[in-house]
Amino acid sequence: MRVVRRVSASRGFARVAPHVIPALDRGVHRLTRGRRMLSTAMLPGLVLTSTGARSGLPRRTPLACMPEDGAGGGAGAARSWILVGSNFGRPGHPAWTHNLLAQPRVTISWRGTDVTVTAVLLEGEERAAVWAAALAFWPPYAAYQRRISREIRLFRLTEWPSGR
Repeated sequence: MRVVRRVSASRGFARVAPHVIPALDRGVHRLTRGRRMLSTAMLPGLVLTSTGARSGLPRRTPLACMPEDGAGGGAGAARSWILVGSNFGRPGHPAWTHNLLAQPRVTISWRGTDVTVTAVLLEGEERAAVWAAALAFWPPYAAYQRRISREIRLFRLTEWPSGR
């Protein structure tokens, strides 16, 4: 795992991965009927379905995520996930972050189940606490942040209560 983390923090990985990993994840996700993605061998993942901020069209994006306590379910547990807009340490914010800012109510495919969620951009002390947890969860995020001048966006996705 140490080698995987070192490779994923490299500039070469940042150049290649955005073109290869999402395509592979979409294919595996489709073949397994939403139960798996190739990248979940390293990190938990989900497929985000958002509405394009400019186009208004549905956009499906496979993403790594950090499930929060209670994300596994259980009686009365609120399910939530953290998304890190690292863009593999590239300069611009990823397009999916613009989509969440424009339309925060979205759907995710989590382990073969579609879940309606609401996305909230984290700021201030809450962001700082979640950023520390994200770095402990996946240390290469620190290398991504060092390479860029923008602050990496963090979103909390919280399950939309059924019946609303």
